[in-house]
Amino acid sequence: MGGSLAGLLAAHALAGHADRVTVVERDRFPDGPKPRPGVPQGRHPHVLLKGGQQALEALLPGFLDELREAGAPRVGMPSDMVMWQNGRWFRRYPATTHIYTGSRAQLEELVRRRVLADPVISVVDGTDVVGLLGDAARVRGVLLRERSGDAHAEARPLEADLVVDASGGGTKAAQWLTAIGAEAAPEETIDTGLAYASRVYRGPDGVLDGDTLGYYVYPGPDQVHGGGALPLEDGSHLVIVSGLRGDEPPTGDEEFVTYTKRLAHPLLDRWLADAEPLSPAFGYRRTANVRRRYDVPGRPAGFLATGDALCTFNPIYGQGMAVAAMSAVALRDALADPRRTPTTRRVQQALLAASRQAWDISAGADRKMPGAVGSALAGGPADQVAGWYLRRVQERAPGNPVVGAAFRAVLTLSAPVGALFAPPVARAVLFGQVPPTPAEPPTAPEEPGSRT
Repeated sequence: MGGSLAGLLAAHALAGHADRVTVVERDRFPDGPKPRPGVPQGRHPHVLLKGGQQALEALLPGFLDELREAGAPRVGMPSDMVMWQNGRWFRRYPATTHIYTGSRAQLEELVRRRVLADPVISVVDGTDVVGLLGDAARVRGVLLRERSGDAHAEARPLEADLVVDASGGGTKAAQWLTAIGAEAAPEETIDTGLAYASRVYRGPDGVLDGDTLGYYVYPGPDQVHGGGALPLEDGSHLVIVSGLRGDEPPTGDEEFVTYTKRLAHPLLDRWLADAEPLSPAFGYRRTANVRRRYDVPGRPAGFLATGDALCTFNPIYGQGMAVAAMSAVALRDALADPRRTPTTRRVQQALLAASRQAWDISAGADRKMPGAVGSALAGGPADQVAGWYLRRVQERAPGNPVVGAAFRAVLTLSAPVGALFAPPVARAVLFGQVPPTPAEPPTAPEEPGSRT
C-alpha cells in the first residue's frame, strides 16, 4: 500500500520471495520527475544521507551513478557547506561524508523506473485502499476503490498472503485493523510544532557563493528558527525557513523573505536580496515524530508496516528517504535469513530496528525543544547521562575534526551511535577543550592539514 520510496523499495525486496507483488498507489504516477499530490512534502528540501545511499546501492546496484548522471548535486560535509548550530559555525574541513540534495521527484522517478522494470511487480494506481481483508488473527488482503470521485462506488477485494503498509504518515491502518477485529498499534509521539516553508531561487550566475554549495542554520532550544539553501539538479537552490508553533513561516512572497531575518545570521537574507525567485513559497506543518509499535505481541499475521507508516520523523533532520531504503534492506535480509523463519513479528522487529537510530536522533533532539508535547517526552537516567555526553559532542563537533567526523557519520546513519564512544572521540569529548571556531561564516573550505 503506497507507491512512494518506501513502498517501491519494499516491493523490490519482496519480489525475490513472491510470485507477484502489487503496488497500490492512490495517485497516478507522473511521466517523469514531477511532484505528486500524495507526497505533500515533495516540494521541500530532501537530502539523501550516506546510510540511505549505501542501502539504495545495495538494493539497486549502480543507482548512485544514475543519480549523479541525472545531475543530483553531491555536497561534501562540512567542506561544501556553511553550517551553524548551537551558536557556532562549523569549520570547513575536508569532507568526511557526502549528501545528495536533488529534488525528491527526481530521486523517486529514478527508483520507480528501476523497480517497476521487474516483471514480478505490477502497479494499480489511481486507486485507494479503503480497508483490509481478514480477521484479528491474520490479514488476507485489501479492499480497493478507484479514485473516480464516487465515495459510494463498490470496493473490490485484492487477496494477498502479505500486506505491507507503506502509505505514509497519514496511514489509516489503525481504523482498518480495528474494523476487522484486530488492535491498532500503540503510538509514541513527540511534536515540537515545527513548521517550515520553502521556495526555489536562482542566485547570480546560478551559484550560491563561490565554493559554497549550501547554507544551513540548524534550529535548537536556544535559537528556534532554522533555515538554509540547498542546491537542486537544475542549478537553482531550494530555500527553507522554519519556526515553532505560533510562529510559523509565512508563504507570502514578501513575508517569506522578511522571515529569514529571524535567523541567527543575515547570510541567507543577504543572498536572497540578489537572487531570483522561481516559485511561490509552500508551507508544511506535519512534523511530529510518530512511532507505531507493530512489534509488540498480539498483532495479526500477514501485515507489516514500513516507511512513514511505521515511523515518521521530524523532516528537518532529513532522515526519511534514508530510512525507507534501510528498511527495505532490513526486509530483504529478514526474509532471506536461513537461521530463522521470517514470521510477521520477527520481520516487523527488523523493520523497527532499521529505523531506531534515526528515531533516537530525531526524538532525542526534539525532546529538548521548547513547547514539545507527546507521549514519548519522558526520559530515564540513561537518557540524562547520554544527553550530557552528547552535549559535549555537539560543543566539539564544529571545531574538532575527529569528533566532527564521528558526529556526521552517526547523523547520516552510516555509523552506529557507538562511533561517538570510540577511544579517540571519547578522549576529545571527555578531556579535550572546546576548540575555537570561526566568528563569522567561513567563506571557503579549509585546505587539508590546515590548523587555522
